[in-house]
Amino acid sequence: MVIQMTTYRNNLPQFDGTILLTDSGLETTLIFHDGIDLPAFAAYPLMETDSGRETLARYYRRHLSIAADHGTGFVLEAPTWRASRDWGAELGHGPEDLARLNHAAIGFLSDLRASARGVRPVVISGNIGPRGDGYVADTAMTAAEAEAYHAEQIGWFAETDVDMVTAVTLSTVAEGVGAIRAACKRGLPVVVSYTVETDGRLPDGTPLGTAFEQTDAETDGAAAYFMVNCAHPDHFRDALAAGSGWLERIGGVRANASRLSHAELDAAEELDAGNPAELGHDYARLRRLLPNLVVLGGCCGTDHRHVEAIADCCVARTAPDRPAAVRNLPGGVLLPPFFKEHLQ
Repeated sequence: MVIQMTTYRNNLPQFDGTILLTDSGLETTLIFHDGIDLPAFAAYPLMETDSGRETLARYYRRHLSIAADHGTGFVLEAPTWRASRDWGAELGHGPEDLARLNHAAIGFLSDLRASARGVRPVVISGNIGPRGDGYVADTAMTAAEAEAYHAEQIGWFAETDVDMVTAVTLSTVAEGVGAIRAACKRGLPVVVSYTVETDGRLPDGTPLGTAFEQTDAETDGAAAYFMVNCAHPDHFRDALAAGSGWLERIGGVRANASRLSHAELDAAEELDAGNPAELGHDYARLRRLLPNLVVLGGCCGTDHRHVEAIADCCVARTAPDRPAAVRNLPGGVLLPPFFKEHLQ
């Protein structure tokens, strides 16, 4: 029997306006700073060894210390972006291996949460990635096919004390819809994060706002909130400035440090870390556009320096014994329909 010790599954602190930092470009740090080879860009195999787990622990603790310095909460994203069936097969891992490694990743984060003194709340998120290349809409799944595919990994997360699921770097609405439906069937809060090209559109050409609106329409607004990741703020700021009601549905951003396009990033042989201080100011501007933006982290090219700069610009430093910073959101935070039913 699996005994679940979930902490926030039924009461995500994001809903009350609590600011939560999250990590940066995990794979960026592992490859360019730690010199670790990551076949298929997969970090989850590090769970197999003591040295791998210690490397991950150092990475997460460095980010947690920034949250402690600024009096914020934190979202611990599992290193499981590639830990699904198709990507696992490329690395020689079958379903039993993947189930074990996904379970281990959440258990690892649970231990980190227990030792994270001075940081509250700490939310554990099961991280899932696209079935195909997140930079290209190359896997033409229907929503039903996406649901069937992601249901397996989401099912493994549901057997742990994970608080939520976050699907990041998705490039089609169909895949976002499928992931949401799969998570809702397991009673898990779910966040979908779309990536965009330099024109503010998804890789398949869908405008960002349209993607959010279509996803909500096809899922009855079941996502806890949406995010944008793996793009520089310059790539989607204009889309936000021209937005309307859907802006309220964006609860998190994990931007790239670089202004390069996805194609340029794929071809780049050297790290483009951008300017951490400049990125921090970009986030401060984003918060003025997005009334419910509370989850702040980084993606490609970023490391702990970028997250610290973001925190410096968006959250005042505070003593470790002060409570986590809370931002009063205009009109309060509206729970999505799925959670209104789930919490009754």
